[in-house]
Amino acid sequence: MKKPYKMSPLGDSSVLIQFGDRMDELSHRLVMEAVRWLDAGRFPGYIECVPAFASVAVHYSPIQVLRSLDGEERMRETVYETVCYRVEKLLVHIDAVTESDSEMKNVRTVAIPVCYGGEYGPDLEEVAAICGRSAAEVVRLHSDADYLVYMIGFAPGFPYLGGMPEEIAAPRRGTPRAVIPAGSVGIAGGQTGVYPLATPGGWQLIGRTPIKLFRPDADAPSFLQAGDRVRFFPITEEEFLSWKDNESVDGLR
Repeated sequence: MKKPYKMSPLGDSSVLIQFGDRMDELSHRLVMEAVRWLDAGRFPGYIECVPAFASVAVHYSPIQVLRSLDGEERMRETVYETVCYRVEKLLVHIDAVTESDSEMKNVRTVAIPVCYGGEYGPDLEEVAAICGRSAAEVVRLHSDADYLVYMIGFAPGFPYLGGMPEEIAAPRRGTPRAVIPAGSVGIAGGQTGVYPLATPGGWQLIGRTPIKLFRPDADAPSFLQAGDRVRFFPITEEEFLSWKDNESVDGLR
């Protein structure tokens, strides 16, 4: 059976496992299955794996891999080839995943409050104009959708979400902002995301959540993880300020 992935070196201590070149739920299902088997198998020298849209980066220690070689593996020419061999043994379990299996099981769903528009979403009216809709329609479409967290990246805890309605897709801003407030919800092209920290950025800002998505002192600093499902629900400014003062993720639906 043809493998559903390709492997290539990523620097001198990582392997990139590529599941096609499209951003879709089947590819991501394969990505998360690979993560599950790699984390469970943790071969000698394995450090961690990092999921992305349609790929997984496997980071390893070349020294630890060399020290762990057995007789069969010593016949391989490089540490990279040894790691590929070990990865393939773990990924044999995902060869049969098909379109019918694309609905991930035991998925966590999180509903995140958002105060849309005004000072919290300064680009909402512009996005509405670009899309030929009212601001209220943009809010409705954005908050009615179910989103999949494809990956965490750019900044610590920043979720790249797929599943946004095409009707509210909008290009990045022509001029990025030097500082975007933490919690800002943005749109760029056909994607939406949340800035967990105050950082520069060029996404169109339509709202803001009072929830802290990155907590460096927590056991899992990033509140959202790849594979999570997300829904947004509108709140008022009064609710935003009350929730922010509480600084809690408890009660999220």
